[in-house]
Amino acid sequence: MKFSEQWLREWINPNISTDELSHQLTMAGLEVDAIDPVAAEFTKVVVAEVLSVEKHPDADKLNVCQVNVGEDEPLNIVCGAANVREGLRIPAALVGAVLPGNFKIKKSKLRGVPSHGMLCSTSELGITETAEGLMELPNDAPIGTDIREYLNLDDVMIELSLTPNRADCFSIAGIAREVGVSNKMPVNEFKQAEIKAEIKDTIDVKLEAGKDCPRYLGRVIKDVNAKAETPLWMQEKLRRSGIRSLGPVVDVTNFVLLELGQPMHAFDLAKINGAIHARHAKAGEKLNLLNDQEITLTEGCLVIADDKAPLALAGIMGGADSAVSDDTVDILLEAAHFNPLVIAGKARSFGLHTDSSHRFERGVAASLPITAIERATELLLDIVGGKAGPVVNVTNAADLPERGVVSLRAERVKRILGIDLSREEITGMLMRLDLNPTATDAGWEITAPDFRFDISIEEDLIEEIGRIFGYDNLPVSQASSALSMVAKPEAKLRMNRLRQILVQQGYQEAITYSFIDPEMQKLFAPEITAIELANPISADLSAMRSSLWPGLISAVKYNLNRQQNRVSLFEYGLTFVPLDDEVTDIKQEKMLAGVITGSKTPEQWGQATESVDFYDLKNHVELLLEMTGRGSDFQFEANQNDVLHPGQTAAIRDLAAKDQPIIGWVGALHPRLQKKLGLSQSLYLFEITMKNIENGEIPAFKPLSKFPAIRRDLALVMDEAVTAQELHNCIKDVAGEVLSQFELFDVYRGEGIDFGRKSLAIGLTLQDLSRTLTDTDVDKELNKIIDVLKERLGATLRE
Repeated sequence: MKFSEQWLREWINPNISTDELSHQLTMAGLEVDAIDPVAAEFTKVVVAEVLSVEKHPDADKLNVCQVNVGEDEPLNIVCGAANVREGLRIPAALVGAVLPGNFKIKKSKLRGVPSHGMLCSTSELGITETAEGLMELPNDAPIGTDIREYLNLDDVMIELSLTPNRADCFSIAGIAREVGVSNKMPVNEFKQAEIKAEIKDTIDVKLEAGKDCPRYLGRVIKDVNAKAETPLWMQEKLRRSGIRSLGPVVDVTNFVLLELGQPMHAFDLAKINGAIHARHAKAGEKLNLLNDQEITLTEGCLVIADDKAPLALAGIMGGADSAVSDDTVDILLEAAHFNPLVIAGKARSFGLHTDSSHRFERGVAASLPITAIERATELLLDIVGGKAGPVVNVTNAADLPERGVVSLRAERVKRILGIDLSREEITGMLMRLDLNPTATDAGWEITAPDFRFDISIEEDLIEEIGRIFGYDNLPVSQASSALSMVAKPEAKLRMNRLRQILVQQGYQEAITYSFIDPEMQKLFAPEITAIELANPISADLSAMRSSLWPGLISAVKYNLNRQQNRVSLFEYGLTFVPLDDEVTDIKQEKMLAGVITGSKTPEQWGQATESVDFYDLKNHVELLLEMTGRGSDFQFEANQNDVLHPGQTAAIRDLAAKDQPIIGWVGALHPRLQKKLGLSQSLYLFEITMKNIENGEIPAFKPLSKFPAIRRDLALVMDEAVTAQELHNCIKDVAGEVLSQFELFDVYRGEGIDFGRKSLAIGLTLQDLSRTLTDTDVDKELNKIIDVLKERLGATLRE
């Protein structure tokens, strides 16, 4: 919201400086973004009149003018502006004048003709950035008057950054009300008189979308002079508010919008067929807007139409086919109230943003159209003439916004703000805000006026009191609280420790959206009903994730597409899984997931490049599981997962938990998904349920044996399907505590080994805590192990 300070001071003029006014507005919640002068600094520029114009004898584009500047004799001034003409009143810079940019006016000769000054455009005075010719002043502008004084250029433009809840301050009237409250002084009274009808002409209005447009006012004004010139005072107020003059009728509607906050529109009455309809658009209807843009309306979009076609996009922009032009004789003046929810977002959907939509989206008082249409009528009759008909006011009272009663407790004000205000002080603040409180035993009851859409609960009123009292006047106190040391279970595994482990392995932490593309959800969990968002930020982020993998893989793909071929990412976050097909209940689970791809080490001269594989990832996961203090309780077993490669997939089981559940997965991304997602290289993934590893075991001392250990190596032949884990488990079951270490140091397939079988070479270290093992003891233990391996796994010693 941009406005002229002088215009504001016409409504209320506190004895404070511009800087003080700016501070007051900011502290009242109306943040001042900028304060700019309405014109640059210049001196000795006066109102002048061109008495005569003659062509320069030696220059086709120059004119020699006799100019009356209010002195005894007219001045001879050479001018090249295309619009210079006899009788024109313009600003003239006298000899000795200093224009913006420190441009000094001196006596000079232009192509041999003396010139004793300069005729000025708005850009040369620093009023506008560009200009097409001289600044034309009204014919009654007093000659010889300083132009700064005549145009009131010792003024500033104040620009506010208003939050969406302060729709009431998108007008001079609203800002003046706030300044009055801050300075404890009344606003100059504004009472708009009712304009009496001189003619009986009216137009039928039909509210076919009453909930979206509960009030529509229209007034016919005939015999207007659309070619009349907008008064300079109005043009300047509009310019200083960032709006250019577009003709008297449009200027008046824009002026009322800025003054009172009510967007208005004027139609050319001759271009309206039949009645006015506030209705929803039909799919496929087209509308040519005032900005020459043709739009195709969507079904349900609110429009103002006649009997044949849409005339305007309600609350946003009028149509070109019914616009007022210089040939217009009769107009229909419109002022309406629209439901903010219907206007919100509609302008952006058509690539538009207008002053009208900006206000209607945030809310305009339902009673304001009545005052606005009378104010606009008065201004139009003064500027363009004509005869006004009666106001047609069609209102669906049941659909107008209702304001409920809000209770405010004096004790609550003191508790929230920390200040002790008397009831009289609070009542005065509320009265100055036009809230009209009614006293009760506990405090007050307030029905917020229709221009305050942001007041609905007690805290809103307390905020108003704090704002008016002054945020910088509120007492400052140091926060204090009793702190107590909270016991942290030593066995609990902290996520920060797991982060450190993964970072040490070269991972970087990623944070991805909890929302994913529904198509990605189907790819990664087709058996799970997607949890669809009611109001997604975009179509490709409309489903809640049931796994962290989709987000991580999308991040990897993004990096691969930008030549980052070595990527290691992990993420800690929630997944969301419905517990039934109707999605009436959702399980939220903390998960830790990771992905790696590319080479094991950065490219270098001293080592050949080698790609990461399943076992690199498995090693990283084992490091995480070891941090629980019970790494031996977790077992990797070959398994199947639709997302992972059939031959490179392992499930992680917690053997210490009841029913030994699967707590995570490790594996390579399935080639089918890799191709579907357009990934150029293999990815390896892991995902672990955090609740199964958060509670670890406290490290405990285990005595070391004082007796020597004996190592024996065995080469065992067994079926290809037997895993090293199964072999280890079997040997551990037989040897018990005597087995202190198991090492697999060779795997062989080839000559001397039958097809479908393999040879595993293992090292067994045996040690007793209470005595020295003899060779006989060790041989006996090994024979027992070999017998059990043969019985359970079909394993035999390799010959």
